[in-house]
Amino acid sequence: MHLEKTLDSVEANSFVVEVFGLGYVGFPLAVKLASSGFNVIGIDVNSKRVQRLRENDLMDSELSLQEQFLESKTHHTLTIDESPKESELAKIGIICVPTPIPEDDVKSDVFVTKAVENFLKFAKKGDVLILESSIEVGTTDTIQKIIEAMNFTVNEDFGLCFCPERIDPSNKEWGLENIPRVIFCSDDYSFKIAKKIYEHVNKGNLIRVNDSKIAEVVKSFENAFRLVNISLVNELAILCDKLNISAKEVIDAASTKPFGFLAHYPGAGAGGHCIPKDPRFLLESAKKIGTNFETIRHALIVNSLMPKYISSSIEETISKMSLRKSILVCGLSYKANVEDMRDSPSFKIMTELEKIGFKVYGYDPFFNDLFTEKYLIENRLQEKTFTIMDNLDDDELKEIDCMCVVQHHEKTQDEIIRIYKEEKIPFIYDCQNKLKKIKASKTILKSFGT
Repeated sequence: MHLEKTLDSVEANSFVVEVFGLGYVGFPLAVKLASSGFNVIGIDVNSKRVQRLRENDLMDSELSLQEQFLESKTHHTLTIDESPKESELAKIGIICVPTPIPEDDVKSDVFVTKAVENFLKFAKKGDVLILESSIEVGTTDTIQKIIEAMNFTVNEDFGLCFCPERIDPSNKEWGLENIPRVIFCSDDYSFKIAKKIYEHVNKGNLIRVNDSKIAEVVKSFENAFRLVNISLVNELAILCDKLNISAKEVIDAASTKPFGFLAHYPGAGAGGHCIPKDPRFLLESAKKIGTNFETIRHALIVNSLMPKYISSSIEETISKMSLRKSILVCGLSYKANVEDMRDSPSFKIMTELEKIGFKVYGYDPFFNDLFTEKYLIENRLQEKTFTIMDNLDDDELKEIDCMCVVQHHEKTQDEIIRIYKEEKIPFIYDCQNKLKKIKASKTILKSFGT
């Protein structure tokens, strides 16, 4: 009866949505829902983040939402806060907080659990909780126990859903509005409520599964698929390097097969907040039931070795050319055209280069030195030992004998091509094989997977 009333409240737009975590997933979701006319409270425990949003200070990746964000704040459909507030209206909580890589001293659900507990402080019968954060198998069941310890009954007077986020930053074809979503719901009313809400996100394209563990495994398996294929193609590229043949030509030729093949291309390794982390949830689940997931384990090992392989390849060429060990690592984010630098291979490459005596510089148009501490934490670095360059002007490049391009941002592509054409640097290492070789150039170009 309580959840039925909540459905009526949602249909009448007489309810509150609380979005916990205003990062790469939660922020666009909160803005999207608020722009649809819902009463949305965006909640983040990071006081600096809250203050920036209150002052309308958006990151580069958020500027496309600036107009909707400002209009929502002006019309009071979106408010920003550090904690939830009591309300007589029905409440829908959506958890979009990060989940760390599970380690001996850190549980992957630590932030999810805290956000859930914050929501439950002012929860009442009829409220619904939707988890979007990537979580380890069994976490939804654990959250249900936390909810029921507060004298609610999931499936009767309290709704619980798991709708794992699917987002591909900078993808111009697939975005928040058209990506279908998998969802588990504890009951039919909660599913109908979720459908009503997600009609304003992705037109309600929700594929319901009947067990929370299925949805949890789906999310981890999607990213395990990417990790395994990225690691596979990187091992292929290493083999082709040693055979002195082009991995790209091998992949392009294999791509002519009209079935049973999906092309992946070599790079410095998978980074970001999903691919290196989510497959570990399956690995941990396998360990708990006394088995192994060897494919994932090996893929993680290969992925972790890529920065060292690239660094060694750079050192080998530098030694043959008798150049100074001064290098600029360009494109620091984990993916092209995004500012997200979490678990980026670029920082690992810089660390490996420093170990073998290089003076390391870094450049990324998205890198703001004000956020250096944030980047260090996200990449588990103790301190910043590299020097950040403000731009790619000729004066900045005088001390550089080698440039390693990890990501090719559209913002810097013309400048990198100019540096190559005008022979401003003796040696360029291209991790993604994007630069076209100029035969007459004095600059040596070496591409991974060429």
